[in-house]
Amino acid sequence: MVRRRINIVSNLDWVIIGIYLSLIIIGWLNIYSAEFNESGKSVFDLSQRYGKQLLWIMAALVISIIIIIIDSRFYQYFASLLYGLVIIPLILVLVLGTEIHGSRSWFVFGNFHFQPSEFAKCVTGLALARYLCLPNIKLQNFRHLLLSLAIIVFPGILIMLQPDTGSTLVYASLIIVLYREGLPAIYVIVGIILTLLFLFTLIFDKLYIIIALIILVFIFYFFIEKRKRFFFTGITVFIITGGLIWLISLILSLNISIYFMIMLTLVITGIIYSILSYRYKLKYIMLVFVFLIGSVTFTFSVDYVVHNVLKEHQQKRINVLLGLDSDPLGSGYNINQSKIAIGSGGMLGKGYLRGTQTKFNFVPEQSTDFIFCTIGEEWGFAGGAFVVILFVSLLLRILYLAEQQRTRFSRIYGYSVFSILLFHFLVNIGMTIGLFPVIGIPLPFISYGGSSLWGFTILLFIFLRLNASRTEFL
Repeated sequence: MVRRRINIVSNLDWVIIGIYLSLIIIGWLNIYSAEFNESGKSVFDLSQRYGKQLLWIMAALVISIIIIIIDSRFYQYFASLLYGLVIIPLILVLVLGTEIHGSRSWFVFGNFHFQPSEFAKCVTGLALARYLCLPNIKLQNFRHLLLSLAIIVFPGILIMLQPDTGSTLVYASLIIVLYREGLPAIYVIVGIILTLLFLFTLIFDKLYIIIALIILVFIFYFFIEKRKRFFFTGITVFIITGGLIWLISLILSLNISIYFMIMLTLVITGIIYSILSYRYKLKYIMLVFVFLIGSVTFTFSVDYVVHNVLKEHQQKRINVLLGLDSDPLGSGYNINQSKIAIGSGGMLGKGYLRGTQTKFNFVPEQSTDFIFCTIGEEWGFAGGAFVVILFVSLLLRILYLAEQQRTRFSRIYGYSVFSILLFHFLVNIGMTIGLFPVIGIPLPFISYGGSSLWGFTILLFIFLRLNASRTEFL
């Protein structure tokens, strides 16, 4: 590929830059409103969050200029090194970090707080793009897929150990990148099925879910195999096996749970049917059997994780969201107050600096995770819709430019930027209006925080730099 000299400044996408500047200005105005204090000295008061955020914004603009100046090849050639350099503080923060709100995610130097997980998202996208653009790398190859997943999962595990559930879940959004680069659709389908199983396990009794899975699998197998004799043979073997296990436990007075009986029945039935599949050349029986055992095992694991791994307040948040519990003064307080704040804004809002929910601090973390409440209350539906339109425009523009890239590295990284920003946008606004549980992730470019603003700025402007170099290649 031949390179030619270009004017980087003229090749920058000023549409995205304009949206970026609009979002950080909107963010600062709402942080100022959320933290407004009539006794405050000035907008540059560094003892107030709005003063600090102004400092972070100026630093972010300097960072963006530095990113644009650096040669675009730097980001591809040193992606693996940058990935390794970010992994180090993710490990160190587990030992040397300061615990804030139950999470050891921060290095604290006086009044300066540094959160390395905010920068890990960007370099993970770079490292993933660097690996996937290597010659002969195909996601249809299981080994290549595992290595790609390892690049994504490793920083996610370190962040989960802090623990920071919200930042960990962001990495799941990179499945969009893998799918665009050739991940077989079956993996996406399995992911959707597991997501539905996760939700159903939280809502319904495990026994009903397992019975439903068994029935659905038998029906599915009937339609793909279309051999009635083996279909009814499978049902017969399952019923007889289950009956014998139950009878033996009854005769021997064994205290065996119904769940163990079902699992044992499935395993024995699967072994018998595997023998039949080998003898009569049944194509799909092993696949169906593995899917059924995997689904049932996943159902048990979800139940175990929710009730034994998640903390009590996390369990309550999930239950409140799913309507399984009502706790308006406890775990459901944030969401309820958030809805009240947004709903009270009406169509045009109460006016800038006039939000009562904002002014009297009814919503916790209103300048960070719940910043959209301030927008909804003071700017109303119109202001909230404007912010949503800005984000959607930004995401669509990134997606469009990603498809225009002439190198695979730039395209993959562009999709990484799109995926990460999409996840933050949907989940943050979704949790403020009660569609998602409160998991504590910022709204890009708007929420208070130097680490998040710098992290998102680096994430976006590296892509802008790569895109500006697009016409270098002939």
